[in-house]
Amino acid sequence: MAGQQLQVLNALDVAKTQWYHFTAIIIAGMGFFTDAYDLFCISLVTKLLGRIYYHVDGAAKPGTLPPNVSAAVNGVALCGTLAGQLFFGWLGDKLGRKKVYGLTLILMVVCSVASGLSFGHDAKAVMATLCFFRFWLGFGIGGDYPLSATIMSEYANKKTRGAFIAAVFAMQGFGILAGGVFSIIISTAFKTRFDAPAYEVDPLASTVPQADYVWRIVLMVGAIPAGLTYYWRMKMPETARYTALVAKNGKQAAADMSKVLQVDIEAEQSKVEQLTKSEASGFGLLSKQFLSRHGLHLLGTTSTWFLLDIAFYSQNLFQKDIFSAIGWIPAAKTMNALEEVFRIARAQTLIALCSTVPGYWFTVAFIDKMGRFAIQLMGFAFMTVFMFALAIPYNHWTHKENRIGFVLMYSLTFFFANFGPNATTFVVPAEIFPARLRSTCHGISAAAGKLGAIIGAFGFLYLAQNQDPAKADAGYPAGIGVRNSLILLGVVNFLGLLFTFLVPESKGKSLEEMSGENEQPEEEEPRS
Repeated sequence: MAGQQLQVLNALDVAKTQWYHFTAIIIAGMGFFTDAYDLFCISLVTKLLGRIYYHVDGAAKPGTLPPNVSAAVNGVALCGTLAGQLFFGWLGDKLGRKKVYGLTLILMVVCSVASGLSFGHDAKAVMATLCFFRFWLGFGIGGDYPLSATIMSEYANKKTRGAFIAAVFAMQGFGILAGGVFSIIISTAFKTRFDAPAYEVDPLASTVPQADYVWRIVLMVGAIPAGLTYYWRMKMPETARYTALVAKNGKQAAADMSKVLQVDIEAEQSKVEQLTKSEASGFGLLSKQFLSRHGLHLLGTTSTWFLLDIAFYSQNLFQKDIFSAIGWIPAAKTMNALEEVFRIARAQTLIALCSTVPGYWFTVAFIDKMGRFAIQLMGFAFMTVFMFALAIPYNHWTHKENRIGFVLMYSLTFFFANFGPNATTFVVPAEIFPARLRSTCHGISAAAGKLGAIIGAFGFLYLAQNQDPAKADAGYPAGIGVRNSLILLGVVNFLGLLFTFLVPESKGKSLEEMSGENEQPEEEEPRS
């Protein structure tokens, strides 16, 4: 039976959109801005690392990272993120959102700076140091996922909660953009100051010694936005839902939110005790009650995020082909090292500007009008259609005259990922689980996503190799080919569409209504 909502939580649910909402979006969003910058900036400098540390005298092409080193450098942060999502998600429910929130930020700042330093000068030492610190950087980033989403959902009102959580996630787009823009500025500055011939003209002179500073600066700058928001994160009060429903301190929750909302709120300690004593607020994650109430919901949020990220992170496979096809990135041997960084950064920036960023903000604009379910279903449906449209006539798209069509279809696939499941899979787990398990369940869902990302980024890197071993990339075994990989990704997107039916719609409902936390047992009902 539904019980009465606590006054402090009701005040948050019905509050008009005001300054503290935007402060919370900026504080949580800057964490996501940093996350995206740190995770995606490595792809801008891997080619440069190959030229500096894996140069082979007399080779026709510039040095590149060996497949195992490339996988480690690019993937170690994703592994760290997966571990961090599980650990900090659990810790956020045990110690409180605020206490853990500062910890993740300190870890991100320290590891961003450290990943630009190296112990030793040889390739092995530099890569080992880079991988070690990027793992722990990922660990800190992982904590930001469940904590940012949970804090924003617990601060927001019912009416615009979806847009607020999506706006925090949308800061990722600006982080990717900032990584590209900053790399363009740094590479241009160094290129102007230290001019060098193309690799085919003079292989050794094409990589100036100062290029070693470029990748370090790009990685280390990720510490600045994180450091700037530390003070504001520490000033934020603990969320009222954690204080009241988990810490069971109604007085503190009312005092904190009275300051934030600038209204008088009654403490209602006796009602807090009554609510937290009920069966609905006592079961744990591994209990039968959780399984019967939220088991399918958790299956829905984990499976959809897992399937989405397989498709989303596999885009890296096709980027280099697309950039080369439309002439954004010429052959490596025709450029010097800094020119290559500039070209890659420019291409990534254009993709982010035209496809990634608009998709996120479409979600922010429409999520509280269309609802999470409709946007996720639509996104998966369009991604399925576009993947099959790329895959089935794949040979048609490889002809030079059809390549612009290929780029357009490719861009639309990822526009609908962002105006679709990439945003909604982040929003929904922060809304449908009980307060005492909210951060944990969001962490589990996000970790399932990162597992999908690892499969998408690396499993498909091997799968998409040519079926003829002689035509596969150096160091890779034969795969199933790009066309078959695209068909498989279409199937993955279709499965995402099916699993979306397990996820409930939370538009316009309070968090307690979704989680059943204000339900009271029959015998506690006042008798008439």
